[in-house]
Amino acid sequence: MGFNCGIVGLPNVGKSTLFNALTSTAQAETANYPFCTIEPNSGRVSVPDSRLRRIAEAAKSEKIVPTYLEFVDIAGLVKGASTGEGLGNQFLGNIREVDAILHVLRCFADSNITHVEETVDPVRDAEVVETELMLADLESLEKRVEPLAKKARAGEREAAAELDLMERVLEVLRDGQPARRTVLKEGEERPFQMLQLLSSKPVLYVCNVEEDKAGGGNVFSESVGSYAQAQGAASVVISAKIEAEVSQLEDAEEKQEFLEAIGLKETGLDRLIRAGYGLLDLITYFTAGPNEARAWTVQNGSRAPEAAGRIHTDFETGFICAETIAGNDYVELGGEQACKDAGKMRQEGRDYLVRDGDVIFYRFNV
Repeated sequence: MGFNCGIVGLPNVGKSTLFNALTSTAQAETANYPFCTIEPNSGRVSVPDSRLRRIAEAAKSEKIVPTYLEFVDIAGLVKGASTGEGLGNQFLGNIREVDAILHVLRCFADSNITHVEETVDPVRDAEVVETELMLADLESLEKRVEPLAKKARAGEREAAAELDLMERVLEVLRDGQPARRTVLKEGEERPFQMLQLLSSKPVLYVCNVEEDKAGGGNVFSESVGSYAQAQGAASVVISAKIEAEVSQLEDAEEKQEFLEAIGLKETGLDRLIRAGYGLLDLITYFTAGPNEARAWTVQNGSRAPEAAGRIHTDFETGFICAETIAGNDYVELGGEQACKDAGKMRQEGRDYLVRDGDVIFYRFNV
């Protein structure tokens, strides 16, 4: 099971530049004209996590393997995409395949880079994309309501429950709000996901600012921050230009010196990756030994067998128990044996909810 974030936005806002920096490749073509990206590019990016290095040191591991997120660079959208304008149908189809949306907004003025709307207004741009997603969702649900209503009138209880949910989502959409603002009843999370609505996906607004504003943002990014807060979403400030320069430096020390020289403590990409991880409500657990220390990604709320299945299906089907140590204990006491001796290792069963930072040793039998 993978987790991915789709990078979306209007044409010429810096999506592909940001994607290239994220993946440190020239995989996505960048150019100053709309629809430069047609087929979506994708790349895996390691999630920065200082805990993994400390756990590896405690385990005296020869190898360190981080966990990853996948980022997908999706074609630029224009007004009218919900009715097929530009590459609308393809754009909407590609969004449907991702787990979360990173919405890149142009928050800089540059007469050398064209803007499809001719002026820079990131909140307007955010509303254009959001509106197209909501219109596509409205059309999708309205086609499904009448057949479902017939089944509900015929006494099908499941159809009645789904119709109730669908009508509440439609009410939210007709009120000009994205589907994710729908208040769900207990147990409706899964049926809601099954509707596959574009505007139900979690969104992070990425404010692409000029280089000298990468540290604190500008008036454009401030307006996006207020908009995101009102939408129940989050935002992050980044300079795609700076990130592209940093990504070309191979030495970690050289990267750090470059960042310090321009007054930054860390790359915007590290903040962005962590924000994407949080957006998907993901957590990390670790396995560690002399051969390798490895980070694993699971959904928050995952039970031990499901988390074991991330390593291998045999671990899940033959699950016996999860020998679990809190990450802090593992590091402070100096590894597995020291934690056992101190009584810090717990044997957890099938119902155990894996916690962020756990170091786990699985017992299984196939």
